Amino acid sequence: MSATTNGEEPRRLNIPLSDEVLRSLTSGDSVLLSGTIYTARDAAHERFASAIERGEPLPFDPQGQVLYFVGPTPAPPGKPIGAAGPTTASRMDPYSPLLIERGLSAMIGKGRRSAPVRESMQQHGCVYFGAVEGHAAMLAQCITAADVIAYEDLGAEAVFRLEVVDFPAIVVNDLHGGDQYESGPAQWRRDIS
Repeated sequence: MSATTNGEEPRRLNIPLSDEVLRSLTSGDSVLLSGTIYTARDAAHERFASAIERGEPLPFDPQGQVLYFVGPTPAPPGKPIGAAGPTTASRMDPYSPLLIERGLSAMIGKGRRSAPVRESMQQHGCVYFGAVEGHAAMLAQCITAADVIAYEDLGAEAVFRLEVVDFPAIVVNDLHGGDQYESGPAQWRRDIS
């Protein structure tokens, strides 16, 4: 995971991510994230939206936090978590602006984000990282602790607090309108011309 889309070594970033760091990230940058991240998939996002609508507190304060779209498998003996590969982010698009407006600084998933989500990210200062799909067991090795903090009844879709070390990701959407799903293929086409 040391190779990058721009040929440079990955940047090591500690969470929480400062505004300065967020502004410095560019679509295509490869990063290694360390610190606390939270997890949520579709069902948890629905509950977040309901809580916000009712004026109730969320299970964690999204201000400055990183949210990973993942439904991990059960932890094998001696491990904090099972396989932990990214979920398709577009499934969270109807709910993501609600969290971004409340200060969420980054999201991790796979696949494209909708135009409304990208606009909300630029307006409120949130980036979207892509995690490499198909490497769930390898990504789990970067997770040193995992605790369910909410919605335990959802099983794998419960909200977890994870401690990660050198979790690999690529900046897909930056604060400047960059989108790796657009610029990556365009660069590839130029390189082979």
